[in-house]
Amino acid sequence: MVVVKMSDWTGDIGQEIRNSFGELMVGLPQPETILSVSQVAPDGFSSMMKGSRNILIISEGDKENFSIRKNIYAKPQTVVYVQAKDDAGIIKILQERKEEIRRTFLDADIAFTQNIFEGQVDENVKYKTLDNLGLSLLIPDKFKTVDDTGEFLWLRNHLTSGIAKSGSNNILVYSVPLGDETQVADSIVAVRNMIGKKYIPGSKPETMHMITEEAYTPYTFDAIIDGKKAYETRGKWEVKNDFMAGPFLNYTVIDKKNNRLVIVEGFTYAPSVNKRAFLFELEAIAKSLKIK
Repeated sequence: MVVVKMSDWTGDIGQEIRNSFGELMVGLPQPETILSVSQVAPDGFSSMMKGSRNILIISEGDKENFSIRKNIYAKPQTVVYVQAKDDAGIIKILQERKEEIRRTFLDADIAFTQNIFEGQVDENVKYKTLDNLGLSLLIPDKFKTVDDTGEFLWLRNHLTSGIAKSGSNNILVYSVPLGDETQVADSIVAVRNMIGKKYIPGSKPETMHMITEEAYTPYTFDAIIDGKKAYETRGKWEVKNDFMAGPFLNYTVIDKKNNRLVIVEGFTYAPSVNKRAFLFELEAIAKSLKIK
């Protein structure tokens, strides 16, 4: 929710906000923005509007100001304030701080979602693979076990609403030995293709299995998971020799203490519908990873 004058919203400031926070998320088959952005004028910023979880307040003033505050009007809530003397000053702050603002809002939503998951975890469910690998994850009880070998865990949530009801959200957890640390990022696709061939068959297992889509190069970013160096990879998966496909989100964590890579991956199969929300849920689960 962006609180800004309508004249600013329709001008250069609004354009900068849409450019900064309306960027498309990588790795999705349909174009979807990283954040959904809406505007309200300051005089229309009512008590109902003040209940929004993420708020960006733009104003003009004598002093330049950028600040982030929590739980001003509601809880949980993140409010970012941007103030400068004129349009150019406001735009300058937005350009310099856009990554920080975006990450602040997304991290707040991750924490909010994880808090919800904490109330949905069935403490009676034990996963052999997590126990063997010394891992813990916040896994909502709607996810059911597809495979749990002790070395490889596959969980699935069948989507039940609307047009997506034939689809599913999936979580994979496994580990591989740590080799040359400088080659980890370059090996992510090869590792997930190896796992797909071994554990994730298609309708004809002898000729079909999950692979990384060959026509689309995944995007890999630096990340931190459980305080450890990691890589976040977003791309598309497909089933070799079949027509199933969708987006995936892979976190490869360098666990030096145990000389291994711990991998938590989420992938979605939901034909014909937007998938940002499904991937976000999988991201929140993956980022709850703790290595014992």
